[in-house]
Amino acid sequence: MRDSDIHAAIRALRVFSRQRPLPAVERVTGSKPDPFLVLISCLLSLRTKDEVTEPASERLFARARTPQQLLSLPLPKLRKLIYPVGFYKTKAQRIHQICYHLIGRFQGRVPSTMEELLTLPGVGRKTANLVLTLGFQKPGICVDIHVHRISNRWGYIKTKTPDESETALRKKLPARYWMEYNLLLVGFGQDVCRPVSPWCSRCPVAKTCSRVGVTTSR
Repeated sequence: MRDSDIHAAIRALRVFSRQRPLPAVERVTGSKPDPFLVLISCLLSLRTKDEVTEPASERLFARARTPQQLLSLPLPKLRKLIYPVGFYKTKAQRIHQICYHLIGRFQGRVPSTMEELLTLPGVGRKTANLVLTLGFQKPGICVDIHVHRISNRWGYIKTKTPDESETALRKKLPARYWMEYNLLLVGFGQDVCRPVSPWCSRCPVAKTCSRVGVTTSR
């Protein structure tokens, strides 16, 4: 993919994305999401499918929607509310730790900078970027496995890790696409540009994709 092809790719994926439901984190947190709810729902979504993340988030937020309320929930109760998200026992403990830090260090509010978000237990760059973009409407590029894989498969960047991909995309991807890039590529990666044997015959970006690393396709 040539650098100039990214504009057509984004337009095509915008059309494609209209046919899919929003990711669970966005459905649960609403059109004007609370940064705290975005943070907690994003943590629940890690290594967990949307069909599990959404009801778990809804159960939890029906009982608690602030750091103080969440911290007041006993760990056994918190685990029961978020089960069966992946690593639910570890996540329950992380949520308590995060709430403790928010109350003790940030007056009960989610910080709005990358540097401060990364000081919270269990929060990496992917989660921090999602909180910045969804919760605060600040520019950021949320790079998960789909964004990393597809951007490299297109030949748009050449990196080995998601962190390297974020750095490369910040230098190369036009800033006006940053906030929607993850949303567009996640659904596309789940339905079409899959890790193994992608549906190249259905791909709206097939003409400009370099198909880096693709050995078999449908």
